[in-house]
Amino acid sequence: MILVDSSGWIEYFTLGPNCGVFAPAIEDTGNLLVSPICIYEVFKHILRKRGKRAAHRAAGGMVKGHVAGLPATTAMGAARLSLRLGLPMADSLILSAARRFGAELWTQDEDFRGIEGVKYIPKR
Repeated sequence: MILVDSSGWIEYFTLGPNCGVFAPAIEDTGNLLVSPICIYEVFKHILRKRGKRAAHRAAGGMVKGHVAGLPATTAMGAARLSLRLGLPMADSLILSAARRFGAELWTQDEDFRGIEGVKYIPKR
């Protein structure tokens, strides 16, 4: 499974320079893990930039993958990751969800650079 971080989803939906890198993972919905944190971040970003209709369309596309729940064990794992790796709350929750499901995390977010289980794609 692959969990695409918010930065990858935004790149995909806005047809950014790296959208083609993220497209195979996003379009393979059978192997796609989606964090509710990413749904929040992407919905908010698109709502602010493009309006309600585009934001709902994006969220509708995101939920075609397997949406990861947020049980207490994932939240506690995220807290440990945050302390160990110095990640902000949202990033640690996303990484914790990926690890819980054995998914690789794909991202453009430099906070994740060099972390095991993360495919970091530099922004172009």
